[in-house]
Amino acid sequence: MPSANPQALFLVDGYNVIGAWPDLQRSRDTEGLEAARRDLIEALVGYSAFHAYDTRIVFDAQFQGNPGSREVITQNLSVCYTDYRQTADTYIERSCALFRQDLRKFEQRLIVATSDRAQQLTVVGYGAEWISAQQLRLEVETSVQRVRSKQKQKRKSQSRFLANAIDPIAQQRLAQMRFGIRSDESR
Repeated sequence: MPSANPQALFLVDGYNVIGAWPDLQRSRDTEGLEAARRDLIEALVGYSAFHAYDTRIVFDAQFQGNPGSREVITQNLSVCYTDYRQTADTYIERSCALFRQDLRKFEQRLIVATSDRAQQLTVVGYGAEWISAQQLRLEVETSVQRVRSKQKQKRKSQSRFLANAIDPIAQQRLAQMRFGIRSDESR
């Protein structure tokens, strides 16, 4: 469950990341752009929850005749499509400028994921942190491994006791023996 105040506002330049991750490039080239977007969203759902980030994946819609929109995927992740004639870069820059004037900046980090060097310099100028698309890929993979490790440890600790490994009928018969109750089968 996400905390009331996310640890960071995390803006992701969607098409930039799709172009930088080999598996997303392959998905885009074989199955289409929609499949690559879906794969990116799936990759960032768990990452955002794990780090308690308010993640917004930003996609250009500058050549579409539609107004900008925001689709909420989970409590930690939403997808933003820019307005007509607006790029993801200008959307992210505007968000950074607004965040700079926001009081949340004292309690929350602002991180931007992009490999666009000009964009990196701009967002740092607004006081945001940035990570490259490749660094994001590594962080997503690392968080997946950490979650799996925690789940494995949890399963391991639950099966630590012999009683957890015995089937329910045998557990019941052992309980009866412990309390001196004779079962019908042993008479």
